[in-house]
Amino acid sequence: MSGKKSGKLTIVGLGYGAPEALTLGAFKVLQEAETVFFRTHEHPTVAWLREQGISGESFDHFYEEAADFESVYRQIAESLSQLVLTGKSLVYAVPGSPWVAEKSVRLLVEKGEELGFEVQVITSVGGLDAVYERLKIDPTDGLSILDGLDLPATYPGQALLITQVYSRLVASQVKLWLLEYLDGEQEITVVKAAGVDGEERIATVPLYELDRLDWLDHLTSVYVPAAEAGQAASCAYPMDPLVEVMAKLRSEEGCPWDRKQTHESLKPYMLEESYEVWDAIDSGNPDKLCDELGDLLLQVVFHAQIASENHQFDMNDVVEAITSKLVRRHPHVFGKTKVNGVKDVMVNWEAIKKQEKHTGERHSALDGVPNHLAGLAKAQKLQSKAAKVGFAWPNWKSVWVKLQEELAELEEVISGPESPRQKQRVEEELGDVLLVLANLARYIGVEAEVAVNTAIAKFERRFRWLEEQVSSKGQKMQDLSLDELLKWWAKSKEAMN
Repeated sequence: MSGKKSGKLTIVGLGYGAPEALTLGAFKVLQEAETVFFRTHEHPTVAWLREQGISGESFDHFYEEAADFESVYRQIAESLSQLVLTGKSLVYAVPGSPWVAEKSVRLLVEKGEELGFEVQVITSVGGLDAVYERLKIDPTDGLSILDGLDLPATYPGQALLITQVYSRLVASQVKLWLLEYLDGEQEITVVKAAGVDGEERIATVPLYELDRLDWLDHLTSVYVPAAEAGQAASCAYPMDPLVEVMAKLRSEEGCPWDRKQTHESLKPYMLEESYEVWDAIDSGNPDKLCDELGDLLLQVVFHAQIASENHQFDMNDVVEAITSKLVRRHPHVFGKTKVNGVKDVMVNWEAIKKQEKHTGERHSALDGVPNHLAGLAKAQKLQSKAAKVGFAWPNWKSVWVKLQEELAELEEVISGPESPRQKQRVEEELGDVLLVLANLARYIGVEAEVAVNTAIAKFERRFRWLEEQVSSKGQKMQDLSLDELLKWWAKSKEAMN
């Protein structure tokens, strides 16, 4: 620093939304301020202040640009801190009370202590006070106040007031969290804009209807009464016992083999169990499918337990991550996005994936395809990604022409003179044929991996039938000529379809 004196940051609460909720001290500061920043313009009091001749910039654009809310709050704190350090005195206005569910305020107070500038905080009547009044509840009787954007890992076990349930998307996340502990029929009370004339709305609904309400906004909170708080959801087989069994197996008193395993050593089992689920689906046997899905789930729990022991993540984090991802990638279900069919859904899905943090680290359109994906599936996935950036044939007929070209090249290499490189060239040309076949499958709407596995299963059925028939005649297959075997094969096609 050059020794230049820092300015002062005054943070004021705008109250719950009605002009009378704004304290005289807060109003006076706003009147006298030269520069005012609002965390958001989306608050009823901001419109009223404009009528009084008080206006200022907002940080609403940060919400559109940042990857998550934590980034928004940090950007706000950083921006205001830098301005104050230049010697400016600013007023920062936030909805409700500055000390309730306002992470940007906490960050700014920390910045002031760290960088040495003055921070003054002036409160107003917050939204919680208005909610207490409307619901006739006393928080000292036992009430946990939670942020809908930052729910805890466990249920507090008493009455709950969940704030910032500002959209159906957030409501869905809150609902899913509550359903881990409560029955879907549990009655909850949803409060919007408590105390604000013309905007207040209060409804008591079953928990399962929470994200179906179309009037939620940034002034919405959810109340779960104490009488029902903590009742377990009706789930006959929660995952906790499985997680506990795995933890026991990995403990000092557990199984030596299980304790020895690592993420790397378990990789073959994950692949094997995935294919066994595939086979179970093909079998059409629901009991077998149920059993194999359990084996696959065990692999997920196994990896989560290893990660938990290394203080990386646990099974709750796995469930929370996929739940949040599903909600985030289905804004047409949990948000206000409108779609016209499956094509729009897929376009939105890809756009959302690009916005997600991990995709920001990718450098190629082909990034993100698992290395160990089966060959044909990987070929099809890679070509699908290439097609999304314009690297694609106009239609399946063009691919068909390319297939004939590659087949001709393969035939030429196979028929050519023997050489040290012939086997390698045959392998390369055959690979080209398979790659084009996978692409053709994509154009005609078929999963190449599914198609080849279906063909393999059909071959197995027919061949086993052929073996049985030949054996039943007292013959051995190796004693029959190819013509005889082909006749049996033709019969197997008729018998086995």
